[in-house]
Amino acid sequence: MTGEMSEQLPPAPDVAYEVFHGAAMARAEAFADLLAGPGVVRGLLGPREVSRIWDRHLLNCAVIAEAVPADVRLVDIGSGAGLPGIVLAIVRPDIRVTLLEPLLRRTVFLNECVDALGLDNVEVLRARAEEVAGEREFEVATARAVAPLDRLLTWAMPLLGPDGMLLAMKGERAAEELEGAASQLRASGARTAELVTVGHGKVEPPATLVRVIAGPKPNVGRRDEGARDGDLRGRHEVAKRGARRRRKR
Repeated sequence: MTGEMSEQLPPAPDVAYEVFHGAAMARAEAFADLLAGPGVVRGLLGPREVSRIWDRHLLNCAVIAEAVPADVRLVDIGSGAGLPGIVLAIVRPDIRVTLLEPLLRRTVFLNECVDALGLDNVEVLRARAEEVAGEREFEVATARAVAPLDRLLTWAMPLLGPDGMLLAMKGERAAEELEGAASQLRASGARTAELVTVGHGKVEPPATLVRVIAGPKPNVGRRDEGARDGDLRGRHEVAKRGARRRRKR
C-alpha cells in the first residue's frame, strides 16, 4: 500500500438506488467495499479515490448500460479493477461479461470479486486482446482508461463480430481523440464513430463515450479449436488457481 492515507468510503448516494435495483444494490455496495479495501491495499485503486468510489467509479460505469443492447456478449478490455466490466455485470444480469486482463495480480482480484459477489454472468480471462482475437467474438467491447483511441481500436475491433460495438469511456478530450483516430477508424473498417453521453440526471457531468460500430467482416483468420483455445483455457485456470491460493492465505 502507498504511503497515502485511504479516505473513508462514503455511504451510497440516493441516486445509486435509482441505478442499482434490488440485489444489484447489495452487490454494488459489496463491490464498493472490495474496491476500498483489498483494491486499495493491492494497488488497483488509489487511496484518494475511496471517497469518490460511488460518483467517479461505480455510477459513472453503471450508466454505460444505457448504451448496451440486451442479451449480448461483452468483453471489458484491460479490466483492471473491474471497471466498468463488473459494474455492468451487476446492473445488467442479462449480458455475459468477459473481463480481459493480462496481469495475474489483477485477475486474482477480479476472480475474488466475481466469487464474492456471486456473479454467474462473468468470466475472467487472463490474456491480451491480441491473443484472443480470432478465437473469441463479442457483440460489445468496453474500455476505460486503457489507451488512446487509435491504439484501442487495434485491440478492440478484431474482437467484435459484424456490426459489433466499441464503447470507449473518454473524458474531455474525447472529440480530439476521435478526430485523431480517423485513419485507424478507416483501417479497421468501422462503419460509424460518434460521441454519445449517458447518465443524464444521474451523474454530473454525464459520461462521455466514443461509440464505434464495426462494419461487416468476413470470417477469416480464425484458427481451428485446439492449441490456441487450450492455451487460453490454461491462462483462465491459472487465474482461478491464483484466486483460490489467495483465499487460503
